[in-house]
Amino acid sequence: MFQKLGFQLYSIRDLFTDREFADLCLQKLAAYGYSEIHSAGEYLPPEVMAELAKKNGFTIIGNHYANKKILADPKGTMEYHRILGTTNVGFGSMPKDARVDLEGLKNFVQKTNEAAKIYASEGFKMTYHNHRFEFCRIDGYKTMMDILVEGLDPDYVSFVLDTCWVSAAGGDPVDWIKKLAGRIDILHLKDMTLSPKDETYRLTEVGFGNLSWAPIIQAAEETGVKHYVVEQDSNWDQNPVFALGKSAQYLEQFKK
Repeated sequence: MFQKLGFQLYSIRDLFTDREFADLCLQKLAAYGYSEIHSAGEYLPPEVMAELAKKNGFTIIGNHYANKKILADPKGTMEYHRILGTTNVGFGSMPKDARVDLEGLKNFVQKTNEAAKIYASEGFKMTYHNHRFEFCRIDGYKTMMDILVEGLDPDYVSFVLDTCWVSAAGGDPVDWIKKLAGRIDILHLKDMTLSPKDETYRLTEVGFGNLSWAPIIQAAEETGVKHYVVEQDSNWDQNPVFALGKSAQYLEQFKK
């Protein structure tokens, strides 16, 4: 059981380019019971984003930022996040050159660990959000995800585990939550179902797909997950705000 529910801003990216409309979206999402934002990108200036979040009763608990800026400009990146009001600086995905071979992946891990210590010295923590490609095998039996888990320093880097992408890759979200016990500050709650036409997966509202949420939430609680964040990248019911509302309504049963 959890007390606060957040949403990933990427879910409503197409609606978050105008200050007034963004304000209306946040008002609606607050009414649905959301109180935390996991931000992403630079849709609005950070000052505006922080202002709108505060106005509507939201806390920004993390942000996905440009990979190059995170690694090449720690000072500027930290200042951006200070304005947002969060200390979680996140990779929304892995740089393409890190996915090519084992050498590239290990180089990414090394650079991330080096940068993470700089961020930690100023009170920040780096986060890494997975997709399904990390579960491709890159070193014989080991997957990219295995290399990340083994290589990223748990003292300075945490995982934003995405339940849907774990499942889409053939993994068990509960097993991975337990494997990363103590290393997940932010958990992405994302669901998927199968298309009746061609049986390919498609994203859907939480509770309306094939993931088993009771054991996922239980495992998250048992392993110390701090923030529960709904994300739906596409395939919204009517519109993304309404879809987030449906997810919130389903997840209400798991709130304290």
